[in-house]
Amino acid sequence: MIDLYYWPTPNGWKIGIALEEMALAYRVVPVNLGRAEQFEPAFLALSPNNRIPAIVDHEPLGGGAPLSIFESGAILLYLGEKTGQFLPREPRDRYEVVQWVMWQVSNLGPAAGQANHFRQYAPEPVPYATERFTWELERLYGVLDRRLAQREFVAGEYSVADMACFPWLLSYKRYGMTLDDKPHLRRWYEAMKARPAVRRGVDVGKELRDSVPDPKALVRMFGPAVQRSAKRGPGEAP
Repeated sequence: MIDLYYWPTPNGWKIGIALEEMALAYRVVPVNLGRAEQFEPAFLALSPNNRIPAIVDHEPLGGGAPLSIFESGAILLYLGEKTGQFLPREPRDRYEVVQWVMWQVSNLGPAAGQANHFRQYAPEPVPYATERFTWELERLYGVLDRRLAQREFVAGEYSVADMACFPWLLSYKRYGMTLDDKPHLRRWYEAMKARPAVRRGVDVGKELRDSVPDPKALVRMFGPAVQRSAKRGPGEAP
């Protein structure tokens, strides 16, 4: 059994999708970002950067005591290693997948997160920041579109790289983006949406999305300026 410390955000959805695709038994442990539960000592012991998701595997790879892992990219790679699914064993193919997981966590996710932040949380418009991160996200979507012109999935075969990237496109309209001019990305996006396990993974904890964030919790996440205006909560989805 795996305990999934979770809130319904793109990084949380990644692991929900992986657990569903890999047919692993898991239990959801909500970490309410809108109540600043990610700063509680018990969670910090699992995830010292006070970010979801984290997991505790009670039957870990290699045996022994329960194993806790934080950071969504590390969790995806661990689950792929544990199950032998969606992460190739042959080094050339394996690192094709690993590099795209790294690309997502260092590029796609941060750019989308910042584009979203300046649209949804900034107390007043910041045109430079909004345009800067929208431009960067447009560039990154272009990287994926060109990549997918050559193969069905991000790393060739369906893999944890696709599970990493898809949640950061699921809310593309919220980020001010369009897929109309990116036919290969659009094709992949629709194929991902059609996968039953992907849909189940995104629906994990969907009842939690209606939670109204505490303004004090938003201040702990984003700093005191955010308390003047917060349009949407951290767990909302399109």
